[in-house]
Parts: sequence; C-alpha cells; structure tokens
Amino acid sequence: MNVPFFALRRSVACSATPWNMVITRTMAVKSFAVGKPFTSGHRIFFENEGKIVSPFHDIPLYPDEKDKSIVNMVVEIPRWTNGKVEISTKELHNPIKQDVKKGKLRFVRNCFPYKGYIWNYGALPQTWEDPDMTNEDTQAKGDNDPVDVCEIGQHVGHSGEIKKVKVLGVMALLDEGETDWKLLAIDVNDPLANQINDTNDIEQHFPGLIDATRRWFKIYKIPDGKPENEFAFDGACQNKDYALSVVAETHEAWRRLIKDERNGSNGLSLTNSTVHDSPYKTNTPPCKSDVSPAQNGLDEQPAEQDQKWYYIKA
Repeated sequence: MNVPFFALRRSVACSATPWNMVITRTMAVKSFAVGKPFTSGHRIFFENEGKIVSPFHDIPLYPDEKDKSIVNMVVEIPRWTNGKVEISTKELHNPIKQDVKKGKLRFVRNCFPYKGYIWNYGALPQTWEDPDMTNEDTQAKGDNDPVDVCEIGQHVGHSGEIKKVKVLGVMALLDEGETDWKLLAIDVNDPLANQINDTNDIEQHFPGLIDATRRWFKIYKIPDGKPENEFAFDGACQNKDYALSVVAETHEAWRRLIKDERNGSNGLSLTNSTVHDSPYKTNTPPCKSDVSPAQNGLDEQPAEQDQKWYYIKA
C-alpha cells in the first residue's frame, strides 16, 4: 500500500515567520489526527505552538535532567486495543501510523486470556537501538527503533498522549535475532507511583504482571504463523538500575545518530526542529494547518479487526 498519506501546503502566514525557537522541557506539545482511524491514511502528528515537531527527535527524553529515573513516553497503543500503531521512523516528522504487513493494516490477535495490549504501549523519544551495535549482554544488535515502553498504571491512555513515567525495569526480547528492549514503567501521576520504584514493587502491587508481560511477548505472534519469541536473560526482568543504563545507552546512540556522527541515517527520517547541532535541523517546520490527509485516501473504509480469542499452548 504505497499511497502518500498527506499533503503539505505552505500558507502565507506560516512561511512569513521563520521558526527557530528553542523548545524547552516544559513545552506544550499536543497531538492531532488526520484521516480516519484504521485506514492507511490515518496519522497522528505532534505540534508545539502550531508548528509540527517530531515525537522521535523533538520531545526531550528527560523532563528534568536532574532526575534520570523519570522519562517522557509517547503513547502509541492504549491498553486493551489491538491496532499496531507506532511512530513512523522513516516518514517526515515521524507521525504515528498503523503498521502495514503484506498490504494490510496490522492488528495483534487476542491471545487468551489477554485482550489486545495489556499495558499502555509506546516509545521513549530521543532513544535508538543501533542496528550496527551488538549488545554485550544480549549478543544481538539493535532493531533500529526507539525503546519500547510498557506503562502499567491504571489510567488507559490514548494514542499521541505524552506521559511522564518512572522507569522500573526492562526485559530483553530477541525479535528475529535483534535486541528489542521492553521497558516497564509507571505514570508518575498514578495513585501507586510513589510506592513502586523497582521490579520487586511491581511483583508486590501488581502480582502476576511481569509473568503476564513475558508470556504476552512470547506468544503474541503465534496466531500469525510465527514461532514464539525468545528472550535474553532467560526472560528475567532486569531491575531499575539496569533499565536506566539501557535508557542512557540508547539515548547516547540517538545522539550520535541525530548529529550524524555515524555518517548515515539508517533509512530513518531525522528532520527535527530542536537539536541545534544536528545537520538535520530545520528552521522552517510546517504549520499544523499545512498538514492534511491525501485526497485519494479519504474514501477508504476502516479495516475490520479479528475478534476471535486464540488459545495458545506454548
């Protein structure tokens, strides 16, 4: 499905004012959607003061540099939903879109006893799993994506929401031979956030959730005809300190990427508005009003989801 999804049209008001302000860590980033959900033309963009920004590059990883245990998370998939939507790392401005496999929009199956994703699922901005670097512990290279986050708080988020979350632990999924970190975190505004600071606290207050997380990632591709997934560390969830080291390492990898210290983009769109020593920085990002769905995608009907419950023996 190789259809352009949006058009950028330069307005007089927008192009007359170059935009080169510094976005601070208290920036008021908002998301907005174009196109219909569950169609190939649907996208969720991010804007700050009416200008398009990238959730991959322009949203700071750390809300406060003095506390590296708290990070920003971009919610891609709300809990209990099935649409496989994610930050589009290869498209200009990196909007959120639904993944497409073999020409069809992708949905994860309901694997008993789970309904869709069992946490708010998303990504850490300004992180990157380098596909040219082999991790010493997993003995596998990165998957060329930002770090994934499973947010375990009680609030059901929405696609495009930006949460401040507390880092708790991490699992190392080996997805088709690549390191695919799965960070566990909790919204700082959750009623239990002050009581949960590490993996042991997850076991105490959310008994069974770590095991359920491991099993979910192990089996969720089986209904699509793929083998069960494997893990490094025999599937054990590593503690907070280890998780923070993963965040720091992948943030540094992103820094090398966005500053072109690697001499290559790995096929990713690196256009940004805030990284001032990046060769990919633009001083003239489009306005929110410049983004519209492609005309040839407006009549597409939303894809139907599989409501079946799959029983997996693995």
